[in-house]
Amino acid sequence: MSEVILEVENLKKYFPIYSGAFRRKVGDVKAVDGVSMFIRKGETLGLVGESGCGKSTTGRTILNLLEATEGSVYYKGKDVLNTSKEEMKELRREMQIIFQDPYSSLNPRMNVSAIVGEALIEHGIFKKGKELDEYVTEVVERCGLAKYHMNRYPHEFSGGQRQRIGVARALALNPSFIVADEPVSALDVSIQSQVINLLTDLQHERGLSYLFISHDLGVVKYISHRIGVMYLGALVELADKNTLFDNPKHPYTQALLTAIPEPDPDKKRNRIILKGDIPSPANPPSGCKFHTRCMYAKDICKEQAPEFKNLGGDHFVACHFAK
Repeated sequence: MSEVILEVENLKKYFPIYSGAFRRKVGDVKAVDGVSMFIRKGETLGLVGESGCGKSTTGRTILNLLEATEGSVYYKGKDVLNTSKEEMKELRREMQIIFQDPYSSLNPRMNVSAIVGEALIEHGIFKKGKELDEYVTEVVERCGLAKYHMNRYPHEFSGGQRQRIGVARALALNPSFIVADEPVSALDVSIQSQVINLLTDLQHERGLSYLFISHDLGVVKYISHRIGVMYLGALVELADKNTLFDNPKHPYTQALLTAIPEPDPDKKRNRIILKGDIPSPANPPSGCKFHTRCMYAKDICKEQAPEFKNLGGDHFVACHFAK
């Protein structure tokens, strides 16, 4: 097995809720509530779940773009959440992010050359000049754009081309770990496949590790080696992708998998329809967070939070009855 390059332990990110004229704190939105995981070198860990479950917040907190409330993140043995500005700047060269929205994540006042080259100048790798231009052109061309695109601005590109610029920007510093925050959700299906294949090719070439965040189980299955399922700020299941799809143990995972469209019209999938609405992360249920919607819930589920336990073979499940 490859070496583990990223370790996350009991990560929490709470956003305070203020009320009244004196802006007194009255509670917290528990966006990320005790996430633990690891990612190996050259591996893609997919992170799936319903909108608002904390996927994107998890990715940004891991990169220290958001200040964690509690927990630890170690990247190649370095404590990401407790570093000086100088140390964090060095880590930024190895840990990058591809943002979800290719329209708002690019500066409209900068051309492609400036967008991709900005970090290289900031980190002192290049100075403005021919050498920088040649390197940026090489990175941009590897991401499927052409040399004549270098002086164009974001509004002159399609959504898929803009996302390729975002990929090029993330790759410019030659990182080894990238958080891909729903990088294809805003794109047409045909363009999605191009970007996904680009990310896969780059991973094979450079040995990249990805945390790939998405709500599309089909895309996640294609690109990921292991998959984690989130519900209300916490992981409920984490396993090898084949194990997860063939033998899901958590009721929430089972329900999610039955929602995948079946391409063969002659085959019918028995849908599991979850009752009720997703509880508020500002006031999550006691015990198991999923018990209010679970068809197998017992009294213990209401009273006691299940342990996120390893069933064997790195198949982790947070359920009292999973075996």
